[in-house]
Amino acid sequence: MMLAIILIVLFALNTPINAHSWIEQLTLIAPNGTFVGTPGYPRGNYLRSTSGYSDTTMTYLIPPGSRANVTEILPTDKLCKDTQQEQKQSDGSPRLEASAGAAIALRFQENGHVTLPQNQPGKPPNRGTVYVYGTTQPKTGEKFLDVHGAWTADGTGGDGRGVLLSKQNFDDGRCYQVNSGEISGTRQAKFTHTANQLMGADLWCQQDIQLPSNAPSGKPYTLYWVWDWPTAAGADPTYPNGKAEIYTTCMEVDVVTTVGKQAVNDEYDIDQDLNQAAIPAQFDSLGDGVSVQASGTTPAAPSTQNTQTTLTTMARSATAVAATTARRVTVTDWETSTSTVYMSLPT
Repeated sequence: MMLAIILIVLFALNTPINAHSWIEQLTLIAPNGTFVGTPGYPRGNYLRSTSGYSDTTMTYLIPPGSRANVTEILPTDKLCKDTQQEQKQSDGSPRLEASAGAAIALRFQENGHVTLPQNQPGKPPNRGTVYVYGTTQPKTGEKFLDVHGAWTADGTGGDGRGVLLSKQNFDDGRCYQVNSGEISGTRQAKFTHTANQLMGADLWCQQDIQLPSNAPSGKPYTLYWVWDWPTAAGADPTYPNGKAEIYTTCMEVDVVTTVGKQAVNDEYDIDQDLNQAAIPAQFDSLGDGVSVQASGTTPAAPSTQNTQTTLTTMARSATAVAATTARRVTVTDWETSTSTVYMSLPT
C-alpha cells in the first residue's frame, strides 16, 4: 500500500498541467463534517486506474473545441457527454446511496487551475463558478440551455422540471495540486494531510450540497454539475472577444429510506483528517438557500479581467438575425464579472 502511494505521488509531481476537471466521486457527509460510507460515481465513469484512461474519457466541453466561434453556445448543445446520456453506471463505479435531505460532497481535482492561475490568463479569480442542478425528471439528450441559467432554487424557472441546488466557487479555499507554485506551497503548509491512494499528495476540491428533503425514496435523483470558467474579453490575445468554457458531469444518487449516520446542521469537527473532511463554510451553510459561499480565504489569485465581459452569440447566421429576437441567458456569474449569451429565437 505504501509503495502504491509513493508511486502515485511521484506520478502527480511529474504530470503536465493540462488536465481539466470533472466530478470524480460523491460521498456522504456525517453530522460532524466527516466523509462516511461507500462513495458513488458519475454516469459512465472511467476510473483513472482503468486501462486506456485519458483526460478525454471524462471531460466534456461546451462549446466544443471544434466550434469556430468560441463564444457561441447553441440551443442544441447537450448538457451531458455522449457517454453520460443514459442513467447507466460503469462496472466498479456504483451510484451513491443517500437519504432525502442528506449532505453530500462532490469531489473534483483542481489540476493547477487554482494553484497555477498564471497559466490561464483572463480567468475569474474564484477560478470559475460551479453549479449543481437536481431533478427527478431527467431527459436523454438534455439541452444545456434548458437547464443552466433556467432552473432556479425555487423550482419555478425554465420548464419547472428541476432546481438549482448549489452555486459555489470552483476554488473551495483549501484544495491544491502539489506543484512549484506559490499558492500550492502556501496551502500545503496550511492544509497538511497524509498522502493516500485516492488523492496522492494533492488535496481535492469539493462542492458540498444537500439533497432535497422531498426527494422520493426508491428512485434515482439526478444531479447535473456545471463548471463555468470563461475567459474575459481583452485578457488573452488568442481570444480578443473572450471565450466561453464550460465543463459538466452528469450523475445520479439512489435515494433510499436510510443510510447509516447522515445529517446536517451539527457541530463541525475542526480537528478532523482533511482527507475525509467537508469544507466548513459550505457544510455550515447547508439548508440556508443558494448563494456563493465564502471559502474563508481570499481567492487564489487577484482579478486580472474586466469587471464585465459580454459574450454575444447568435444561434443562426447573420442573415437570419433580423428575423429573430434574442432571449437573454446568463451562462456565467462570478464575484467580479458576468458573461451573458444572447440566444436567437424565432419571432
